[in-house]
Amino acid sequence: MMKYFYASDLMFLLTFTCLVLLQSFSRAEKLILNSCNTTSNYTSSSQFKTNLNLLLLPSPVSNDSRVGFFNASSIGASPNTVYSLMQCRGDISMEDCSTCLNSAKVEIVSQCPGGKNAVLRANPATNSVVFNRQVGALIKNLITNAASNASRFQIGLINYTNTENIYGMAQCTGDLSETDCLSCLQNMTQAVSSPCQNKEGCRAVCASCIVRYEKQPFFDLSLLLPPPPPPPPQAPGPSPPDPPTGNVVAIVVPTVVEIPVLLLAFCAYLKWRRRRIVSKKSRRRLKRGENIPGINGGSIEPQESPQFALDTIRNATNDFADANKLGRGGFGVVYKGTLSNGQEIAAKRLSKSSVQGSEEFKNEVMLLHKLQHKNLVRLLGFCLDGEEKLLIYEYVPNGSLDKHLFGLLYLHEDSRLKIIHRDLKASNILLDDEMNAKISDFGMARLFGVDQTHQKTKRVAGTFGYMAPEYVIKGIISMKSDVYSFGVLVLEIISGQQIINQNQADSSKDLIRSAWMHWREGAHLEFLDPSLTSSSPSEVMKCMHIGLLCIQNNIEDRPTMASVALMLDSNSAILATPSPPPFVSESESHPSEWESVPNVGEA
Repeated sequence: MMKYFYASDLMFLLTFTCLVLLQSFSRAEKLILNSCNTTSNYTSSSQFKTNLNLLLLPSPVSNDSRVGFFNASSIGASPNTVYSLMQCRGDISMEDCSTCLNSAKVEIVSQCPGGKNAVLRANPATNSVVFNRQVGALIKNLITNAASNASRFQIGLINYTNTENIYGMAQCTGDLSETDCLSCLQNMTQAVSSPCQNKEGCRAVCASCIVRYEKQPFFDLSLLLPPPPPPPPQAPGPSPPDPPTGNVVAIVVPTVVEIPVLLLAFCAYLKWRRRRIVSKKSRRRLKRGENIPGINGGSIEPQESPQFALDTIRNATNDFADANKLGRGGFGVVYKGTLSNGQEIAAKRLSKSSVQGSEEFKNEVMLLHKLQHKNLVRLLGFCLDGEEKLLIYEYVPNGSLDKHLFGLLYLHEDSRLKIIHRDLKASNILLDDEMNAKISDFGMARLFGVDQTHQKTKRVAGTFGYMAPEYVIKGIISMKSDVYSFGVLVLEIISGQQIINQNQADSSKDLIRSAWMHWREGAHLEFLDPSLTSSSPSEVMKCMHIGLLCIQNNIEDRPTMASVALMLDSNSAILATPSPPPFVSESESHPSEWESVPNVGEA
């Protein structure tokens, strides 16, 4: 076919494809100009231009065969004949094909002005508004049904276009109640709403639940079909039945199917029973004054950990009144209280049903009695009474966030124990009356050996947004995991924004992407919280620079906390150039391409 087109003619090849080249959508998808030959051109007043305008008039498309669209045509007499070839793929609707071709007719002249030979290929821009709306509807339906199903599992699909579907799945572990399952799935969905915005596929996974959607089916579609109707009853035969083969099949088949289910249920019961026995033994040991095994061979020593009576804490907190509630963490609720001697306390009441809460209890009691620093919250004691597990801290009145760097440096390098916090976030940094910051909540902390650099865990737990990518994806924790969280905190402080803003649907407001884009554009002050406008611009720029160094995607590129302390203290330190943080696409690394960047990120 190509032999019919020459340099003196204008050949338009508008090929409409629907290949998914990226996981994410572009906000303003560009039509790709494959070639533009201007060795032979035309003028705006020529007959060629007149013929070209007629050929490129907007027009509807149709195809009775419903398998793609193809059109080869020409207009005008030689030497001013204009030829065109237009084609859409067979799986594209005629409506989408018409929209794309009419847009391409405008773009090909704009991108190859005056040229008599041009080829343009169009990758369709996905309607992200419609897509996100359909994803939201699908996920909402899935998590509601998954929570209410006895299996805590649900799959489904929803139409996106006439020819495309979105496939989704939601599942919780079998030990969760309907309420807990729904809460887990809802929290998971909210936490990844920004990274997954405009994504053609996304998976969000935590220890107890998972949410996933894709544009391609990733499960057996036959599972969506309703079960076949029962066979019609057979008419009784005139003769006595043969040996009861039918009865044998009816009994054996269900038994074979149910054996794996029963084994799984039995294993789950044994695991639950073992944890319950360990928990009861731990409580008995503490009450008898014995040690409880902690992490990495450590132990909780009752003589170092004053044990409070439950009635004492009930009286101090007015029986855990809502008016005394300070906040809710991952494992329980924190209440303010006042002891009979007038001392103010903060009592964390661990969830009675949380196995993770028991592990957190042992972790926190052991670690906080072995760590002493002015920037760490002080544990006053604990309470064990039946199913009640409480941790009693000093009361730290201010809820804002300020200098907390030196507490983290102490944990990593200066204490006799090397501690990785794992859950460093704004709500875990408390301020006392004199605005001295104190790191709290050591429930998920990990104790490292002197020469240990990293650790791999099967249970990823923490707060989305603050968790380093290698921890979320591979379960790898290290000192650099805390450095990443610290970097996020720095960016939060100077911008006055939260890493996850549930009220902001626009993915461009994502904190990490926003910080990176302002940095690359040199618009540091635009990223600054208005309340800090009187601060020194150079100090703001330095804090932003250090924050971006801490959240670099490559673990090795992130500084240590000792280096961060030096950089913050010094006015002459030369800072390295930060590399792009996670969840920033390749195109966002280059300022010239920022106008049409996709939102990339997967949890």
